[in-house]
Amino acid sequence: MSADAKPQLARRLGLFDATMIVMGGIIGSGIFINPYVVAQRVHSSFLIIGVWVFGGLLALIAAFIWAELANWRPDVGGQYAYLREAFHPAVAFLYGWVLLLVIQTGGMAAVAVTFSRYFVEMVHLQLSDSVLAAVVLIVLTIINCLGVRAGSTVQSVFMVLKIVAIIGLVVCGLFLVSPKALAPSTTGVLDRPLSLDLLTAMGAAMVPVLFAYGGWQTATFLAGEIKEPARNLARGLIFGVSGVVLLYLAANVVYLRVLGTEGLALSKAPATAVMREALGITGARIIAAGIAISTVGFLSQSMLTAPRVYFAMAQDGLFFKQVAKVHPRTHAPYVAIALQGAMAIVIAFWGRYEQILDYVVSMDFIFFGLTACCIFVFRKRGGATLKSNRTPGHPFTTLLFIAACWLVVINTIIHYPSNTLIGMLILIAGIPAYLLFRRSQNS
Repeated sequence: MSADAKPQLARRLGLFDATMIVMGGIIGSGIFINPYVVAQRVHSSFLIIGVWVFGGLLALIAAFIWAELANWRPDVGGQYAYLREAFHPAVAFLYGWVLLLVIQTGGMAAVAVTFSRYFVEMVHLQLSDSVLAAVVLIVLTIINCLGVRAGSTVQSVFMVLKIVAIIGLVVCGLFLVSPKALAPSTTGVLDRPLSLDLLTAMGAAMVPVLFAYGGWQTATFLAGEIKEPARNLARGLIFGVSGVVLLYLAANVVYLRVLGTEGLALSKAPATAVMREALGITGARIIAAGIAISTVGFLSQSMLTAPRVYFAMAQDGLFFKQVAKVHPRTHAPYVAIALQGAMAIVIAFWGRYEQILDYVVSMDFIFFGLTACCIFVFRKRGGATLKSNRTPGHPFTTLLFIAACWLVVINTIIHYPSNTLIGMLILIAGIPAYLLFRRSQNS
């Protein structure tokens, strides 16, 4: 590299890394907690497993959609790049804007505090949740500033540990629980007659399911650092989401086997309840450690992936130019990484996690639907030039996914209007911000 050349991102990640990053972006604490919410909204084993299967189907459709998009545009920034190329830089900027101010940093802050609470419970120390969350975020920020290889290695280690934790939960639930622990399940296939009420209940049950399956898209942010992204990123998306679907379904089968539908609905920590039945207090502590590991793994993945969006925005002249800096030795976008870590720490001390998560959902799913629409644009422009990784069943599968995304948005608007309004106001505030950055770029 010449003395005048600017450092660039380096392609150092392969198929295994891509697969682990996809799985790491999905598996957080949701599978250990969310199933009880599902069981509260639908009350038969058939419906509970059914909504998890349908959620997995939508996640697989999403994996194929994003795999095709990665093949059309194997660019750094992933979802940001798709929106920019398909629609307009303003749409892509608004996505990056809410990603930084709402979606990514808010979610990271909440997950960091979740980790802190489980960690404090394990070690029995009197530590502030916010302080411990900040320490974890600082450590992960530093690790990822050391380069994509270091960040990916940490992420892959935590992902393997998460897989081990879920498999351990499934094995213990299937083989170590005595028949006395088994609870009867609702016998009927449906918990109520076919009606609008049933459809409404299933829609409500789908919300925590879709939350638990979300996160596959973050792997596309690293497209500029994956070797042969059109091949490895596309395969990593499909392999990673398929693996998560299998793990989630196995975990839910175990929850129902051990707790039954009524017991699952009453247990706010079903994974802990299963492990307590299997191994007593030792089992509860083991799964608490597994959940803590899972949350740190999710944070590591978030710290690794999303800063590439802010980096791409800065490269496009739509954000502070310093954010596009790459360290000459580690080839990491260290300013973008540090910016995200700092904002997540601020939110962790702010403490309005429940409110943040309410408007995170609406913003996230608005852009999921918009991003899926990019396929129609790219196919119209490119014709039949793309020979591999085409979405099966398009346009029907794509339209199904888009409809599901925007139904989630409608649901959050109806149930959380005030919190959703906050997200909308932040989104609208991005419009004058875009105009200012555009003006400064042209001046």
